[in-house]
Amino acid sequence: MTEPVLSVKSLRVEFATRRGVLRAIDDISFDIAKGEVLGVVGESGAGKSVTGNAVIGLIDLPGRIASGEIRLSGLRIDNLSVEELRRIRGKRIGMIFQDPLTSLNPLYKVGDQITETIRAHSDVSESAARKRAIELLAEVGIPAPEKRIDAYPHEFSGGMRQRVVIALAICADPELIIADEPTTALDVSVQAQIISLIRRLGRDHGTAVMLVTHDMGVIAETCDRVAVMYSGRIAEIGPVQDVIRNPLHPYAKGLMGAIPTLAIEAERLVQIPGSMPRLSAIPPGCAFNPRCASAFDRCRVERPEPIPCGEQRVACHLYDGEPAKKDHAA
Repeated sequence: MTEPVLSVKSLRVEFATRRGVLRAIDDISFDIAKGEVLGVVGESGAGKSVTGNAVIGLIDLPGRIASGEIRLSGLRIDNLSVEELRRIRGKRIGMIFQDPLTSLNPLYKVGDQITETIRAHSDVSESAARKRAIELLAEVGIPAPEKRIDAYPHEFSGGMRQRVVIALAICADPELIIADEPTTALDVSVQAQIISLIRRLGRDHGTAVMLVTHDMGVIAETCDRVAVMYSGRIAEIGPVQDVIRNPLHPYAKGLMGAIPTLAIEAERLVQIPGSMPRLSAIPPGCAFNPRCASAFDRCRVERPEPIPCGEQRVACHLYDGEPAKKDHAA
């Protein structure tokens, strides 16, 4: 097997507070292969964005990576210095955030920002960098890129600004792109265009993409695999069609059951009772057990570990082959 572009092993992220240490990410592991799009989905507070920030080294104090390791094409990056990480960000890891204005400086023309990034990570002349910037703007679907390259961010619509951010993210040909809710603030028609653009990154550039979102529609359209997160852990991970058509974890089943369909005979949408627990009040055992109709005694005291089930892995006692299945059947 070829080495994954991104490999996360037993990652834990903690935040020190006056009330004690809060664990935002609790022992998660996953890989992303070259050209693969991995979707990370879950409710607000599940740990999706914290995971992405940990990968790119943007966990601010009082947060820290408490244990585990993160490797980029075999190179361990979670223990690098700030300066070493800065050189990797932009060059080997690109970033696309929810609000494009957080990535673009309103005082500079978009072309200047792209050419500056190109020149920071490769030894090319200013004219060559400008030519490359025009090519990138054309690639991401900016009309008349020769003219728009000299426009300021406020002169673009939200969808066009997001395209500029994608051009900025790929200008140094990164191995990995972290996309954090890149379509949330956009119209549905623009969302579809941005989704198509992200998919093309993997196909044409061989870029590995970690797509963080709460939108299962975006996951279904864009991703090869999906990781369902809950309270800082991965509840289920597997090929996107398997997880959508045959979710195993009760939480994943609830998420998939809440997706509307066009079927006339469709029943009422599934509603998951309760809400995601606060980091300071995560229950013992399986964190989902207070909201789970299938929970039994073991779920309330013993934390489930990921179990292989075909192409999927699920952290649920119902699938470990022990008496849990009998209890559930009863």
